Amino acid sequence: MLRILTDSTADLPAALAQRMQVEIIPLQVTFENGETYRDGLDLSPDEFYERLSECHKLPSTSQPSPEAFEKAFQDAQDAGDEVIAILLSSKISGTYQSAQIAASLVDHDKIYLIDGLSATLGNQLLVRLAAELRDEGRPAGEIVSILEEEKHKVRLLAVVDDLKYFRKGGRLSGAEAFAGTLLGIKPVVGMKDGHVSLVGKARGLPGVYVALFKQLDQDGGLDPDKRYLVGYTAHHRAMEPIQKYLIGNLHLPAAEVFHIGPVIGTHAGPGAAGIAYFAKGED
Repeated sequence: MLRILTDSTADLPAALAQRMQVEIIPLQVTFENGETYRDGLDLSPDEFYERLSECHKLPSTSQPSPEAFEKAFQDAQDAGDEVIAILLSSKISGTYQSAQIAASLVDHDKIYLIDGLSATLGNQLLVRLAAELRDEGRPAGEIVSILEEEKHKVRLLAVVDDLKYFRKGGRLSGAEAFAGTLLGIKPVVGMKDGHVSLVGKARGLPGVYVALFKQLDQDGGLDPDKRYLVGYTAHHRAMEPIQKYLIGNLHLPAAEVFHIGPVIGTHAGPGAAGIAYFAKGED
């Protein structure tokens, strides 16, 4: 049997993961009072954002230990199963490295690690593609080859209400974050090939959504023949302009919507919303 594994930052709801037979290894969030919670298990997104709004200090996030992955890999070996693990970008987290260490400790040559080069819904796209290919009966090696190609086509664009969360978490430089606070400027953050960067900006929320749509178009557009996903952090209404654009401008069906969990939410902050998709026309 082929097992699909990911980490909790893919923001794949537990019920959906269970239906898809995808195993999730959680990251952790630690609040300023020292309380630690497993992402996606111990604290719902609603509870998390309520607590985040009351924090004086940004919570810290931590990658899974190698032992967490080792147990999953050992279980697969004992069952004679293959494993494909699709994980948070190694350029922003040590999660992939933890999995590498674990794989080296398990005497099993059927563990395939994929550096997803994305986060949250970007990696969820890859996880769901992997599960679909597995269910079609594709062999592990073929699935890995497809994922390694497709991951470079994944795009993640998000409107962020305040860049201070990215700055405090070290995901953007202070200069980039400061630029987004001037004159009511709102930023568009993008993720491509593992890196987070400021890719657009505009004054006020209506303008920044337009900037996101322009960036999507400039980057080659969305491939309508492949899955695309929309997500939000604290406020469901933040994703509504993106859905309206998909339906009204691109004449596409509404996207599936997901609540972004605590680890990614710590860095994006409340008021963020975004879209993950496969770019059209990419080599």
